[in-house]
Amino acid sequence: MPAPHPEELAGLSRSEVLRASPTMFDTKWLNKVSRVHWSVPLLIFVPTIIVLLVIGFVHHVGAWAVGWIAGGYLIWTLTEYWLHRIVFHFEPDHGIGARLHWIIHGVHHDHPNDPMRLVMPPSLSVPLAGLFVFVFYVIFGSPGFLPLSAGFLGGYLGYDMLHYHVHHHTATTRLGKWLRELHMRHHFQDHDTGYGVSAPFWDHVFGTAPKKR
Repeated sequence: MPAPHPEELAGLSRSEVLRASPTMFDTKWLNKVSRVHWSVPLLIFVPTIIVLLVIGFVHHVGAWAVGWIAGGYLIWTLTEYWLHRIVFHFEPDHGIGARLHWIIHGVHHDHPNDPMRLVMPPSLSVPLAGLFVFVFYVIFGSPGFLPLSAGFLGGYLGYDMLHYHVHHHTATTRLGKWLRELHMRHHFQDHDTGYGVSAPFWDHVFGTAPKKR
């Protein structure tokens, strides 16, 4: 998974390489939008989730909202696991496939402590969110798709914030330390295990739980 511009990393220490933010695209504006502050998903998706819930209650989703929200969160956890396992870790050796893998996820494994390439850019997350909401509408209908989408996007937002947290903050709780340990094992011990970042229970269900060494 070589970076497109390895000369930028010459002479850096290991900790500096892990934190480095190399050029991803030759086009300046593309390279700029590939770097995202961790707060951006909060600014976009917190209001979106609130609007979905409010509209859902206006359309009388009622007490069923709790079930719809829980269902949306469950769908998110499965999406997180399989997206990470099947899409992010599909690693062709050559050509455009290898290049796309590095852009989508390889850069994160090469430089896991880069603070500007940890959360998903809005140019990708917003269209994907819109696609999922539309699919939920087609499958589940209205008004159920509204709280379902809120639960799904809430799960995504929790994942994004947790992912940033385990890389850039010192965990102080037992749960936080455990989640950080599992994710660091994915990065530095065996990247074919530990696909569930915010929902590691799926790794036990599907046989990809990290093992202590």
